[in-house]
Amino acid sequence: MTTATLSLSADEARRIALRAQGLLGAPDRRAGVRGVLRRLGAIQLDTISVLARSHELVPYARLGAVGRDAVEAAYWADGHSFEYWSHAACVLPVEEWPYFAFRRRAYRAKGHRWHRLEDSERSCAAVRDRLKADGPLTATELGGAKNGGEWYDWSETKIAVEWLLDTGEVVCTRRRGWKRVYDLAERAIPEELLHDDPDDHECLRRLVAQAGAAMGVATRADLADYHRLKGEQVDAVVAETGLVPVEVEGWGRPAWADPAALEAESAARRERHRTTLLSPFDSLIWDRKRTERIFGFTHRLEAYVPRAKRIHGYFAMPLLSGGRLLGRVDPAREGRTLVARQVSMAGRRAAEPMARALWEAASWVGCDAVRVERCDDPEAAAALTAALA
Repeated sequence: MTTATLSLSADEARRIALRAQGLLGAPDRRAGVRGVLRRLGAIQLDTISVLARSHELVPYARLGAVGRDAVEAAYWADGHSFEYWSHAACVLPVEEWPYFAFRRRAYRAKGHRWHRLEDSERSCAAVRDRLKADGPLTATELGGAKNGGEWYDWSETKIAVEWLLDTGEVVCTRRRGWKRVYDLAERAIPEELLHDDPDDHECLRRLVAQAGAAMGVATRADLADYHRLKGEQVDAVVAETGLVPVEVEGWGRPAWADPAALEAESAARRERHRTTLLSPFDSLIWDRKRTERIFGFTHRLEAYVPRAKRIHGYFAMPLLSGGRLLGRVDPAREGRTLVARQVSMAGRRAAEPMARALWEAASWVGCDAVRVERCDDPEAAAALTAALA
């Protein structure tokens, strides 16, 4: 006898996703930034810094105006995390080190990643010896990261240390001036984790389960995208993850839900919704197709789009309020003024939450004024100007 598949409404799925991501309900301030990292399992890094870097914006969106120095310390102090390839280059809880053994083994089997070493044995040995003798170092300190050509024209030393990072002999323990700081895995990773070597199947099972818990409810493609797995890798393990098959109104494809997320939704009463600006790289919205499916909101990072072809701006940050995405703003800073270079909103109703989000963000980054440069909807622009006053 087969059990009927649980059906979820679109609103239930949206609430489950928000709650799983720490954006619905009271924030766990005692667990703080490290708690956010453990809950999400991966926080994407990116070079762009407008209000702040993306890995700072993610805990800010969930916890409010946590100190920026405190964010960095929470990630990197005392060996609580490491940087590796997940959804992209991400900060990961150190407890997840064993689960990426499958990826490290795949790189070793391939023999190279982006670049090939001219003398792999000599170059890698030189990096190992320097790190062993001198402790954690950047590529520049190891001997230089570039050959002098294009930005991707890496030196032999940079290729070697990145190869050792890919294959697990070296760990990125923090960023200094946005440069990776490398250390030997044997020194940076706790011994019990360093020698925990699950097979590929177990690695994938754990990562798919973690992704399911972090998203609350997800399709096969969602589960794969979270840590950039393949669909067939999800297929091989999803039945062993504890995730529950569900049908979601309007999704039109099979999905799985985390049992704890389903229980939380069934027990939920009135919960606190966060009003905040989201980094374009926030894990709530980093998958464009999932964002459209859950929120009916088309989200695209336009930083790498030619200026003349941008619709919403260089680093448009979506506005989350009341569990909905109600608009977006492309922010900048001029001295102590937060400048909303371009604003788009879902009508007048979004003006008050947009104003609240702008003022909170301004205060967080040390600004004491907010100025709107452009809003194409005159009625919404007037409402926003009034709400900001």
